[in-house]
Formats: sequence, C-alpha cells, structure tokens
Amino acid sequence: MPRLKNLITFIIFLLIPQLFGLIGAYFTAPAISGWYSTLIKSPLNPPGWVFAPVWTILFLLMGVAAFLVWRRGWKNKRVKIALAIFGAQLVLNTLWSILFFGLRSPGAALVEIFFLWLAILATVITFYRVSKPASYLLLPYIVWVSFAVVLNYSIWNLNQATQNNPGGGVACTMEAKLCPDGSAVGRVGPNCEFAPCP
Repeated sequence: MPRLKNLITFIIFLLIPQLFGLIGAYFTAPAISGWYSTLIKSPLNPPGWVFAPVWTILFLLMGVAAFLVWRRGWKNKRVKIALAIFGAQLVLNTLWSILFFGLRSPGAALVEIFFLWLAILATVITFYRVSKPASYLLLPYIVWVSFAVVLNYSIWNLNQATQNNPGGGVACTMEAKLCPDGSAVGRVGPNCEFAPCP
C-alpha cells in the first residue's frame, strides 16, 4: 500500500509542472505562428520546434525533484519551505508566458524573468538543503532560463521601435508633404500620418 501511495504521489508530482506548462502553452501556441513570427530575433534564437520538447523535459525533471523533496517528510519545515518556493517559481514561470506571448510585452516579461530566475535559484538552494539529487535535477532548468533571459533581452532590444506599434512595425511609405515655408515633412507614427509642418 505505501508503494502504491508513493507511485500515485510521484505521478501527481510529475503532472503538476506539466499542468502549469499547459497553461503557459495556452498563451504561447497562438502567438508562435502569428505575432512571435514577426519579431526580429537574435541569431542565438533556437528554432520554434525546440521549445516544446525542452520544456517537457524540464517540467519532468522539476516533478521528479519535487517528489524527492516531498519524500523527506511533509512535517519537515525545510520540506514545506522548499515546496512553497517551488510552487511560487511555477506560478512565475506561467506568468512569463502570459506577459511575453499573451500580452505581447517582451519588456514586462524581461522584468518578470529576473524574478523567475531568482525564484529558481532559491528553489535550487532550498532543495539542496533537503535533497542534493533534487537540486541537481533543477540545474538544467536554471541554465535554460538563464539562456532565456538573454533571448528575452535581445528580442526586447531588437524590437523596441515596433513593440508599441499596433501595426507590428509596418513601414510608412516614402512620401513627402510640402509645407508653406518650402520645407517638406514625411509620414511618421504608428498610423503613418504626415508630421506637422514647422
């Protein structure tokens, strides 16, 4: 009976991160072939198909790590703290997807991902105090999110000029309007209106 209980608990711990991943995917999937495909990206940016398998593996490792910590005894104060921080980083992980893909805000996501990284670091440290193997299982996760910080920054930096443009960075036509003083002004702004005459 204890073995069956452990098996069921193990499966639950494997599923919890995947459920958070599915929530993130709900916001991510529609944007991949739409808005995200229009962004200027760094040469370091991996192809889109890489992300799903990588995150699936990382979420599985998270589940195994959390289970190893839970096995040390729920009555243990360190276990409770470690799993609480683990839960917080899962929420922050999902929030990043909502900000970046759902709200299409690389800038807000860039701020948020620093808090996510700190929460992962705190999880690694608190897991280490309970179960060293559990903390080691999270190392690929923090490495990947460190890489994601670089990618997030590059996308935000490369697309600053167009991120607030509802047209997604549509270029204005090269037209000019002659002003009364003899000068000329071109089209500017998100709606490509002629700039005001001096």
